[in-house]
Amino acid sequence: MSGRIETITNSETAPRSVEPQRARAVFANEDFELIRTAILHYLEAIKGEPEAIKYSNLYHRLGRLS
Repeated sequence: MSGRIETITNSETAPRSVEPQRARAVFANEDFELIRTAILHYLEAIKGEPEAIKYSNLYHRLGRLS
């Protein structure tokens, strides 16, 4: 050992800013209408099945967004 002390700086250990990052939209507004149309077609395919209620609720919630 040489008796020398070295300081290692690493970007992972360096202090980071605590400011929250701006949220980015995952879907464009027009995507909601496409998703809603796809869910409507799927609802027709699973008509009468218990999980149809969940998809029906999702369909209506998406309608409020677009």
